[in-house]
Amino acid sequence: MELTIDTGSPVPVYEQIRVQVTEVVESGTLRVGMSLPSVRQLAADLQVAPGTVARAYRELEAEGVVVCSRWTGTRVAGVAPMARSIRRRRLDQAASRMVASGRRLGARDEEIAAAISRVLGRPSQGQ
Repeated sequence: MELTIDTGSPVPVYEQIRVQVTEVVESGTLRVGMSLPSVRQLAADLQVAPGTVARAYRELEAEGVVVCSRWTGTRVAGVAPMARSIRRRRLDQAASRMVASGRRLGARDEEIAAAISRVLGRPSQGQ
């Protein structure tokens, strides 16, 4: 499992870890019952504080993505089909990040919408 941290991102490090682990589990790369690195090991690998990884693991456990045990470590619990409201919230967050990145580049909203359309493989209104 390869996780990366963007120290320049406004997204907190624990949230970057949570999102990436969730994506790896949802993609099937990590299957139910597979072990995740220990808090200390992942913290060392990412060069972050153990408390940061512990918080990410707590959030993942609260969402039902992992199960944490003192005896067996942190394992993939499996991901139930995502509730529509959670999926919508995450999509809105991802779109907000994309729009903010585009605006930092100096792009107009129409250019950002056209970029999204190109990625989706659909012609945009302004092309």
